[in-house]
Amino acid sequence: MNNLIHQAYQIDRSSYEKRNGHRGIALWLTGLSGSGKSTLANGLHQKLFEIGMHSIVLDGDNTRLGINKDLDFTNKDRIENLRRVAEITKLFVETGHIVITAFISPFKENRIQAKKIISENDFLEVYIDSTLETCEHRDVKGLYKKARLGEVKNFTGISSPYEKPDSADIHINTNKSSIPESVELLFKQLNSKIV
Repeated sequence: MNNLIHQAYQIDRSSYEKRNGHRGIALWLTGLSGSGKSTLANGLHQKLFEIGMHSIVLDGDNTRLGINKDLDFTNKDRIENLRRVAEITKLFVETGHIVITAFISPFKENRIQAKKIISENDFLEVYIDSTLETCEHRDVKGLYKKARLGEVKNFTGISSPYEKPDSADIHINTNKSSIPESVELLFKQLNSKIV
């Protein structure tokens, strides 16, 4: 029997947003490993911090070292990984934060589930587009090389598929734009939706 109820707090979402000077929203950055998701997330976070906006970054590395350290990379655990992240994201959005998530999120159904958890009005799908060849060339962590050698199983783009968004809210192509240009483009598109 579930005895849990939704706790009503004295400080509501509109109070947080009024104090912050902007609404809470989630930017769900999706793309291949090496496409630039974490780099852009951190660049945008720094820009928002410098102008006094309240933001937080959640990415695969920081969540898998903590709250999701019990999960591996099977499809089942990937789904649970993103479900937990979406629930955490929702909590931050409801306190007026701009939440920038940087997860491969390879399957459309996972991104749809995240959007349902967070809410359609608070979710922006951001496709960080880069070719597989470019991502392999960047390969900062050496994961593509290991995946090609069969040392990493279920690696997105090599031994597991990546389903591109059909109609992302924001599309950033890191093959064509530099990191500073991409951060500025992301900021401008975000800014038009939060003030």
